[in-house]
Amino acid sequence: MTENNRCVVLLSGGIDSAVAAAIARSQGFEIYALTVDYGQKHKFEIEAAKKIAKFLGAVKHRILQVPFGELAKSALTKSEIEVPKDRGELERVGDIPATYVPARNTIFLALAASWAESLDAGYIFVGFNVIDYSGYPDCRPEFVEAFEKVLAVGTKAGVDGKSIKIRAPLLMSKKSEIIKLGQNLGVDFSLTFSCYDPTPDGTPCGHCDSCLIRKRAFAEVGMDDPPLKK
Repeated sequence: MTENNRCVVLLSGGIDSAVAAAIARSQGFEIYALTVDYGQKHKFEIEAAKKIAKFLGAVKHRILQVPFGELAKSALTKSEIEVPKDRGELERVGDIPATYVPARNTIFLALAASWAESLDAGYIFVGFNVIDYSGYPDCRPEFVEAFEKVLAVGTKAGVDGKSIKIRAPLLMSKKSEIIKLGQNLGVDFSLTFSCYDPTPDGTPCGHCDSCLIRKRAFAEVGMDDPPLKK
């Protein structure tokens, strides 16, 4: 563990990463936000990440263009693959959907670890969630634990006994619980963007897994989903 209070936050532009960043801020960390433009079709989330980083007072916000989406077969990167729509809850937990991006979080964490080690930052904050999610294998506790072990043996920081820790504070929280926590931390949810398949002007489709999970969560807490600030 380092003596400074820096952390790298993987910031996608969605609810979970925004709340994870707000948690890091509330714990006294300086936020170094990292957003990856990997060739996703729903690029409005990148603009949302910029606004969130500014709102939360990030010391620095880096947007990296790493177009591994050219290689990755996913509905989020390939126009010929349709984003699943109107799936029920049982369908969402029953399989790994077409919106899974091969090795995405592995790549994201590797990039975050490189920056964290260069900053002498001891922590990476992520918004991974295993309760209300679409069946992605790289959002599970087993994945986070395994990657921490990789960092312990595969980085200079780890060899020196200062291994970088991954904090996933929302891992076991329902989306509605995440929204309540974000409220308490002052997160402006009108800055966040969740849709996998928006219209060309950025209007959420309202039917993809991410839109449905978001809609249900706001309803569960008795809130209206605030319109996106543009």
